[in-house]
This record gives sequence, structure tokens and C-alpha cells, in this order.
Amino acid sequence: MSDAPTWYDLLDVPRDASTEDVRAAWKAQIADLEPGDRRFETLNRAAKVLLDPAAREAYDAGLDAERSSPAAVADAPPAEDAPALSDVEGERERATAGSGDVPSWLLAGLGVLAAGLVAATAWMWTAGDEGDDSAAREAQVAAERAVVPVLSYDYETLEADQRAAQALMTGGYREEYDKLFTVLEDNAPQTQTRVTADVIASGIVRAAADRVQVLVFVDRPTTNKLNAEPVVYKDQVTVAMQLVDGEWLVDDLTTSPVQG
Repeated sequence: MSDAPTWYDLLDVPRDASTEDVRAAWKAQIADLEPGDRRFETLNRAAKVLLDPAAREAYDAGLDAERSSPAAVADAPPAEDAPALSDVEGERERATAGSGDVPSWLLAGLGVLAAGLVAATAWMWTAGDEGDDSAAREAQVAAERAVVPVLSYDYETLEADQRAAQALMTGGYREEYDKLFTVLEDNAPQTQTRVTADVIASGIVRAAADRVQVLVFVDRPTTNKLNAEPVVYKDQVTVAMQLVDGEWLVDDLTTSPVQG
């Protein structure tokens, strides 16, 4: 049996911990981390697995298999200095293999609408002196709603999909989105790609009076002409919501595949 810590060990919760306890432990653990801290990413990986009922069930089965057979390979986290690739990431590579010159991010959806490191989401939630809690919650709800149309598209309805996403963005971010969408329009019909986005969980990581940073966990079932059955990509999405004329709009969006 491996001596590597489990995701439960990293979050310091028992295996029978409730979803609420897991979420609380995760938020408490990342609260004091500095941007770029490697532990932040590892804790997010743990939370993503344990907050997703299906992923947690599969992970628990792997732990049980490891206990019964030392040769079994569970999805336990390795040492923090050498994180392993997740099964989901391997599935992403297999699903997009042989797709010619089409970038894998294009087949998976608008997963790289803005550049940046997910470690930026380590900013601490500072409600009180920097922002009103009720306003921040409104921004969180708006972020969850916006992520769905922004990350979803159907090669047969691209124009309508683009308009739906644009309506939820600031003018500045719309310019960035439109640049990438032009590339998408050139490729999606060829690959016959359809992407939907399902919000799994979200949390506020920083808030000010007119700007709120939200971390959203998203599943993105994706089909294309190579994969008639949906391949589900799991991402953590950092969304910057800006208050414009009384409406919370997406002003920046960065995604990173969940490794865990």
C-alpha cells in the first residue's frame, strides 16, 4: 500500500466527510496561501475530486483497491513536488489525437479565452472593508450563469452562441473573446464540435466594491466527429466579474484543466 497522502489527508477531513465539510476545509486551507504557491493547485485538485460525487466514488474505489492490492494504482496525490497527470488529462489527449492541425483547446471548447495562471485565484476573499457581501454573492451567481454560454457552443449555431456570450461581457473582454471566436468559426464546422458547460461548484476568492473574482468548477461534455459519445473535460475557471451600470459582467476568464 502506498504511503502517499490521500486527497482526504491533504484537506484534513475523514473519508466520510460531507460535501459541506470538504468545501469548508478546502476554503480554509487556501485562504492564507500566496499567489503561485504550489500547494494551492494541489488543494484545488483535491477539492475538485472530493466535491464531484462521481469522481469521489471512483477515487474511493481506487483507494480500496490499493488497500487490497499493493499493485493497484489509485488516484492518490503524489508528493507535491511531482504532481501526476490526471486520468482526465490523459483522456483529453486521447480524444484529440489524430485531429490534424486543429488545436486541442479548440476541440475542447473556449478553454483558453484569457492567458494566465490559475494560481492567481489564490487571492484572499476580503469581504467587509473591500466589498459588500450581498453584492459579491450576486456577482458569484452572475459568474455561474455566464460561464455556461461563454464556454458552450454548437458548430451549427455559432452566430447565436456568440451573441449570447457577448451579452454577458464587458466591452474590453468582448474584444478578446471575438478574436478567439473567429478562429473557432473557422474550425468548429470542420470538426463538428459541440460543447456544453455544467457548473459543479463555485466560490468567491476576492471581492471589491465593483469587481469580484470567482472560482468555478465546470464539467464540459464535448462531442465532435471523432467522438460521438461525450467526453467530459473538467476545468477550474477563474472569472473576473465587473460591475457595469448595475450589472455584473465577465471582464476576464481563465481556465485550467483539473489535475486530480
